[in-house]
Amino acid sequence: MDTIRTVLVPIHGEGWRFIAFFAVATMLLFLVWTPLGWIGVVLTTWCAYFFRNPDRVTPQRDGLVVSPADGIVQMITDAVPPPELDMSDAPMTRISVFMNVFNVHVNRIPANGVITALAYHPGKFLNATLDKASEDNERQAVRMTTDQGKDIAFVQIAGLVARRIMCDLSTDQQVSVGTRFGLIRFGSRVDVYLDDSMTPMVVVGQTAVAGETVIADDKADEPAREGQLN
Repeated sequence: MDTIRTVLVPIHGEGWRFIAFFAVATMLLFLVWTPLGWIGVVLTTWCAYFFRNPDRVTPQRDGLVVSPADGIVQMITDAVPPPELDMSDAPMTRISVFMNVFNVHVNRIPANGVITALAYHPGKFLNATLDKASEDNERQAVRMTTDQGKDIAFVQIAGLVARRIMCDLSTDQQVSVGTRFGLIRFGSRVDVYLDDSMTPMVVVGQTAVAGETVIADDKADEPAREGQLN
């Protein structure tokens, strides 16, 4: 039974209607021409794979910030948080995690705390790897105060083919690190804006796992890490 659970990863509820659509289309393609039907099988399998929703084991310690998304740490830079969140105009450390179409797209809460502001901003659908995507693209921004009293933010950003951002949070909601809160389909990015006291624990190019990879530490007594490609 444990083996079955390991192989059959749960599917996010948002995905079932897409899987059903691909499955019906596949049956029709088989009626038209068998090779087309097998292409449909591949696409249906990919659709199920895209909407997978695996469990994660989240580190539990005060001051830790975990990745809200699966993907590659694309950039670590100083940037002003989205103006709609009414945070400081001073630049904050921003860690950007880029999700391609093969990553898990279920997003998770980066720290324990309370949601203090939510803001949706319509925009473009530029390539999410571009720096200007943080300002120009459609996004859902979330501001929160951690249990340590630090203001941070995380932002779901639509990408080149992403056309839907889901966020199930509400203002004044108490949240726990690593819990699921939303989904972006189909290729996108999540930015995390850190308090000055938080030291980045990841490097550009590193693979992050949502709900598991520690991206920053409020209690670290070491400088930001450096990495080397091997």
